[in-house]
Amino acid sequence: MPRQIRFIVSMEACERFSYYGMLSILTLYLSRIVGMGDDGGKQVVHLFATAVYFLPLFGGWLADRWLGRYWTILWLSLFYCLGHAALALFEGNIIGVFAGLALIAMGAGGIKPCVSAFVGDQFTTPSEEQLTRVYGLFYWSINIGAFFGFALIPWVRDHAGYSWAFGVPGIFMGLATLIFWAGRHRYVRPPPARNEGRVRFLAPAWHLLTGRGQATAYRSEEFAAAKAVGRIVLIFITVPVFWALFNQVHTTWVIQATRMTPFHALGFKVDAERMQSAGAAFVLFWVPVLTLLIYPFVERLGLRPTALRRMGFGMVLAAISFVVCGLVQSKIQDGASLSIAWQILTYAILEAGEVMVSATALEFAFSQAPTSMKSTIMSIWLMTIAGGHFLVAAITNINSRFVHATGAAEFYFYAGLMALVAIVFAIIASRHEDTADNVLAPEPRATTAEL
Repeated sequence: MPRQIRFIVSMEACERFSYYGMLSILTLYLSRIVGMGDDGGKQVVHLFATAVYFLPLFGGWLADRWLGRYWTILWLSLFYCLGHAALALFEGNIIGVFAGLALIAMGAGGIKPCVSAFVGDQFTTPSEEQLTRVYGLFYWSINIGAFFGFALIPWVRDHAGYSWAFGVPGIFMGLATLIFWAGRHRYVRPPPARNEGRVRFLAPAWHLLTGRGQATAYRSEEFAAAKAVGRIVLIFITVPVFWALFNQVHTTWVIQATRMTPFHALGFKVDAERMQSAGAAFVLFWVPVLTLLIYPFVERLGLRPTALRRMGFGMVLAAISFVVCGLVQSKIQDGASLSIAWQILTYAILEAGEVMVSATALEFAFSQAPTSMKSTIMSIWLMTIAGGHFLVAAITNINSRFVHATGAAEFYFYAGLMALVAIVFAIIASRHEDTADNVLAPEPRATTAEL
């Protein structure tokens, strides 16, 4: 790999430590210290995350059209650092909280599509094997940072208070910015598209969807790009419901765990917030297990594990995990004293689904995007995550105002919604054009190497 990759991957690990470390304590901080209550804290966390995953549209546009990916990452990282500083300096102050979260959303959301595209930029003529290796390493760096963020920041909070618990992630974000800057003389920096004329994308996409106008007025490659993106959007349109379930590991699952009994592993206390580190640990486990063992075994049985089939099965696993959560919640409501260790099973099921749905998205988005729109196209995938967070916030608000469903009923509702959407996804996938299916489902060898 190019030597500059080490700077980008190390920066990503530190940035993810800062983000997930802050997120690990945010739900209970808002509900208990700031005084928003369980529903209020849950809604704010998901609305914040909605902004984080919506703003990649802005960051991608800024990078592709004006600043380029390097300068977009560097400048918006400074906003990121200021956001952590605001949370640390204004503990318990609601204005400071919202200011800090807004700055972090701008920083995290703005750089997110740029970093993942900047990795691929470092290969002048990337081969499929090189992209597979570098995005596999990139995905691991994300989860290594997440694992230690979830595991260590609650410990810092317990021993030094919330100011340091928010300050340490800020220090790591500063370190991430410094590491990225240190590689400045080695990077390959594709110029932004502002000097290449206006990127005409939305117009041919509109003509494709409505049938109005003359698509031939545009260059054939632009129309082909719009058509390819249309196919991708059609496949991704049901994915926000998956993320609506998955993203609750940082809110609903944490709240459930506060009503369970902590346990100790190797002398390490595992409580409601630290339990979130199990998610990243299971990703690191499932990636090689699925890639090297399960997918090849399924293929030998004559069932080709295409991308569409993996995504559909991942959605089913998400539904199953929430059924198990509902059963656990029913026991808690009946007065049983359950260990948080029961959540290990739900994490194992859900994270297997996440790997099946999400793990190949970065490599796929980079390889399929037009050169002048790589950051922007990657943001389309991130928009599905934003949609999932917004769904949770909206459903939680409606439920607290009108329905008032609690406990196990909430888990069963999400499980049923996911099952229904998985059926819709299966119908869409079964009717998908062969050409699109070939794009989304590489040959078996490539499929098992993607993760």
